[in-house]
Amino acid sequence: MGKLSKLLLAVSIVILLLIGSVFLYENGKNTTGQSNLENRFNAPANLQNVEHGKNILQINSIAMGETIKSHLRNDPSISLMKHNKKNESHYNKREVTVKFEHHPSDLEIARMTNDIKGNVVKYLDSTIVFRSNELSTSELIQYFNSQPDFIYAEPNYLYLQNKIDFPNDLLYREQYQWNLPVIQTEAGWDVTRGDEKIIIAVVDTGVDLNHPDLRKRLTKGYNVLENNDYPDDDNGHGTHVAGIIASETNNREGVAGITWYNKIMPIKAMGAEGYGTTFDIAKGIIWAADHGADVINLSLGNYQPSSLMKEAVKYAYEKNAVIISAAGNDNSSHPSFPAAYPEVLGVSAVSYTGQRAPFSNYGDYIDVSAPGVQIPSTYFNQQYAALSGTSMASPHVAGLAGLILSANPELRNKEVMDIIKNTAYDLGAPGKDIDFGSGLIDVKKALEAVNGK
Repeated sequence: MGKLSKLLLAVSIVILLLIGSVFLYENGKNTTGQSNLENRFNAPANLQNVEHGKNILQINSIAMGETIKSHLRNDPSISLMKHNKKNESHYNKREVTVKFEHHPSDLEIARMTNDIKGNVVKYLDSTIVFRSNELSTSELIQYFNSQPDFIYAEPNYLYLQNKIDFPNDLLYREQYQWNLPVIQTEAGWDVTRGDEKIIIAVVDTGVDLNHPDLRKRLTKGYNVLENNDYPDDDNGHGTHVAGIIASETNNREGVAGITWYNKIMPIKAMGAEGYGTTFDIAKGIIWAADHGADVINLSLGNYQPSSLMKEAVKYAYEKNAVIISAAGNDNSSHPSFPAAYPEVLGVSAVSYTGQRAPFSNYGDYIDVSAPGVQIPSTYFNQQYAALSGTSMASPHVAGLAGLILSANPELRNKEVMDIIKNTAYDLGAPGKDIDFGSGLIDVKKALEAVNGK
């Protein structure tokens, strides 16, 4: 064999060895990644069967959401807006939300209510909800479009709920709370367990003010519906959301919250039926921002954009609040609001298998994902319940935002949002995708990133 042939043979062998090494390295990387995924979501049997847990109410929150929608479809006082075969929005018939440049005088309001044969339902500064006894919502919008100092008029839309050391809490100790280990919560507690000065507002159905796992974790709240300071929960949804964030941890009973010390600001903007109007929810957001909320959780949504809701979100964002919202439970890519607003972190739900929950909405507006299937938490009437929904995923992110600000309260809201996204554990297609956004939130990595700032 000549020198040239020997040289070519040697080069060929080297190339083959390099290709084999690269293949083995890539295959090893993929195997390791798959192994890590399996380990992270390798839940014990009792985690995957929360329904067998003692003293945990089993509530089909997804079916409950469909029941609410069915009720609204058959309510003669509610109008239905179909976006497509799957997605729909609702608003109060014969009502309109109007924003003026300046609050109208009593004489002007009397004239307008006489013209529409109706009355004023509620108002907030220069935004007023009118109701007519005769005119439809579209006729009301047409009328107010012609009024002086008019800025906008829109339907009064309805927003639906989108249903520790290791702590020694009973349900955590018995390993029913699969959601906390999978997002590396315990390791994150080595950095911080929270700070009671960082307030997390829950704009929802209120909170059970006497729940043993929550009553010491609450700060002053607000009942938008009754205009008083008694935001007690008559539905259960808000109590469940609050417990995921801040149920009293390490107290030998119930469930463990993501944060040990952050306070919850309970704001009741939805009624016992499980839904609320644009006006009431927007008012709740503004109240939270004005009263020092550092984080605002919105486990609710609607498929129709609202000028009033957008203004409320922007107002809170400009006051440096971190705003988190659930993506919705219709297995749809149709944008849901307020989750799709750029000032908001939109959250999809992950199952204990590591897959997107089958009910969870998806789309390019999803920023991150969090556990949302069979999540045990507090429930109204001093009970505990396991619920599923993006409503349950969102408060995991709100709790993480509270921990981040506890570690560094000088951070701006955008910095907190970026930390949450940049440290997420990548699921699905590499990089950002429509199912998980930047990935599954990772409490440990997020808090370590704060320490590195």
